Amino acid sequence: MSERVPGIDPKLMEILVCPVSKGPLRYDSARQELVSDKAGLAYPIRDGIPIMLPDEARPLDGQGEQA
Repeated sequence: MSERVPGIDPKLMEILVCPVSKGPLRYDSARQELVSDKAGLAYPIRDGIPIMLPDEARPLDGQGEQA
């Protein structure tokens, strides 16, 4: 699974997991986030660096509005 993520090292994407659920993450290019569907959280990516802190994560419950 070597999905090319602009601004993030592909090898890093292979090893990153959600710190809450320990589950896989998917990249949301529109919002520049790493999303944990299992935990219902989206972690921001700032300047190409994923911020994997639960306190910084956005809850997914309001995801109905997509740009």
